[in-house]
Amino acid sequence: MRRILFTVLAATAMLSANAANATEGVLKVKGSLKSFGDSILVYVAEPGKRPVVRDTLVLKNGAFDFSVKLDKVSEVTLATPEAARGQSRQYVAFVGVPGETLELSANEQNKFTYAGTKFYKEFAEMKEALEKGQTELEAYIQSLNARMEKGEKQEDLMKEYQEKAPALQAKASVAYKDFIKAHPNYEANAIIVNSLETLEEMEEAAKMMSEGVREGRMKEYYMASINQLKAQKEAEEHAAKMQAAGVVAPDFTLNDLNGKPFKMSSLKGKYVVLDFWGSWCGWCIKGFPKMKEYYQKYKGKFEILGIDCNDTPEKWKTAVAKHELPWKHVFCPRESKVLADYAIQGFPTKIVVGPNGKIVKTVVGEDPAFYTLLDELFGKGK
Repeated sequence: MRRILFTVLAATAMLSANAANATEGVLKVKGSLKSFGDSILVYVAEPGKRPVVRDTLVLKNGAFDFSVKLDKVSEVTLATPEAARGQSRQYVAFVGVPGETLELSANEQNKFTYAGTKFYKEFAEMKEALEKGQTELEAYIQSLNARMEKGEKQEDLMKEYQEKAPALQAKASVAYKDFIKAHPNYEANAIIVNSLETLEEMEEAAKMMSEGVREGRMKEYYMASINQLKAQKEAEEHAAKMQAAGVVAPDFTLNDLNGKPFKMSSLKGKYVVLDFWGSWCGWCIKGFPKMKEYYQKYKGKFEILGIDCNDTPEKWKTAVAKHELPWKHVFCPRESKVLADYAIQGFPTKIVVGPNGKIVKTVVGEDPAFYTLLDELFGKGK
């Protein structure tokens, strides 16, 4: 009898534990988003991973009430079908914490309010602090957008932004860290850590959190961002060494448009621009008209070798023909070591190689500095 009673009690305890575990792994969200129409998609992105659709909800006069299973603290986004297609900005993103309940609502101007369990009450305070901290920066960005719409050059505005934004970002960072100092036990502080600009600031802010928060359930969430920045910093330092002026450009052989092997070192003895690009890269495409202009301007004084990356041979060849690119081209398959050998971090990347086979300069992005360099190299005596 005692054995039977023990078995029943054990089974009951196990059921209770399972129920508790199920609750712990579920985020409950309810509220009203009247301006979102009649349906929304629920996206979940675990730390370091791409978002995936978990559910589609039908709204009743804007109201919704759903639960989503989360294995860990994750980014959750509610978006209209139009926003998912990039046709509107009707979406809201927040951090989803298993075992918590979020009460979410928005007015007609999409001003969101957050409430619910303790975490989301702290989350609401944190969001308000972030918004106040970046007021000046946001106002400045809006002013730049307005000036661009009125016809000012994007290039000039970007230069101004690069000069003025760091001071405004630093001011915002101080406000963020002041909030952490005042509320070291708030788990929502992990979101502030992820909002900071540099690895050093993120690590500093993480240390300001109490040990319970720093080592608790939010750790994987904020450490994913810190580790990503660490890896990025290491990659950039490696790239700086590999792409520095005076470094011998690694030789390689890739197939040209006719499928024949082309050896980069066959161009030794002349200036060569290695242009790492892809048909999928908007900034690469945007730069072609000026590249063609300069290729013609200094015809015979340098060569361009287009290296198509992360693409298919069909899209590569179509893009070369469509944009009428007159220089030499090769295709870089995904299994090639060329990107690693040159430590390419972004597209487009243009590496200028001198006649001696050594790197002269590396320019990442569609940067006017590339054309300034060409003028310096070939414009003398004109």
